[in-house]
Amino acid sequence: MSSSSSPSSSASAAAHSFNKILNQFKHSSKLRTALDVEDSIKKLRRLILVDGIPSAADSTLRPRIWKILLRVQDISADTFLEYVARGPCEVREKIRNDTFRTLATDRGFKERVREDMLVRLLDAFVWRNHDRQETQQLGFTYVQGMNVLAAPFLYTMPSELEAFFCFAKFIEESCPLYVQPTLEGVHRGLKLLDRCLKIVDPELFAHLRSKNLSAEIYAFPSVLTLCACTPPLDQVLQLWDFLLAFGVHLNVLCVIAQLLLMRDEVMSSSSPMRLLRTFPPLEALPVVGIAVTLVRDLPTDLYDELVRHPFAVQEA
Repeated sequence: MSSSSSPSSSASAAAHSFNKILNQFKHSSKLRTALDVEDSIKKLRRLILVDGIPSAADSTLRPRIWKILLRVQDISADTFLEYVARGPCEVREKIRNDTFRTLATDRGFKERVREDMLVRLLDAFVWRNHDRQETQQLGFTYVQGMNVLAAPFLYTMPSELEAFFCFAKFIEESCPLYVQPTLEGVHRGLKLLDRCLKIVDPELFAHLRSKNLSAEIYAFPSVLTLCACTPPLDQVLQLWDFLLAFGVHLNVLCVIAQLLLMRDEVMSSSSPMRLLRTFPPLEALPVVGIAVTLVRDLPTDLYDELVRHPFAVQEA
């Protein structure tokens, strides 16, 4: 980097580039066509990949970008308040058993997101889907891991209202199979992780297999929570910028990327599960960089399966 370009000035320049695109959504005099919107989203994606979202330079960027990537438009305070007014849903006990543990070691999270906010959002989500059961193919209730998937939205969004509608859109459209009672999408993701690892690093795959280690055993939390279980939270949010921009299916490759970053230690360990029980602190930039290169190594049909596994219901 040249001496004339400091990290803060390049972050400011990146923030300016993002704002330029975001302001088109607000200030366009002509009605924007669907093509215009898609073109802007394409530009946002490219910027996320090249620069990352410079939250330190402009804290309003991430919530605005996430809402656009998720295509969240209808935010009705009345609807949300109506769900909240109904009080505890039928699985409130189950929710309370999980919420107090959510990102418990992250002080910044605990300061910004109280447990009652998580409980309220998850209760409201169950009520929302209680009302919509007749109109959709998949039903939703509260399942294990949902508390951790809700956490980044409550931390990032300026209000519980926005967090709720972003979370609901994300769960219902991006990864509905991850939150079915059987966790079908999670188990499919874990099987795909094994198949992808066998192709991109047969030696590492064989070493883990020789110790009877499959993804089901060592990668379940990382796949279930889309890596939100691996601190620090600021890195999780950067990783999620990438997943929301390009698809949650890529989380499987992000988990493989984390394995590759600790490959030497895993290969030389006689009991690798000790290392894999707790992944090293997340570093979003190298993980995303490796994940992007792994895409090229996968056969088209396997990559297509990977893309579809969080949402495509398999025919019986």
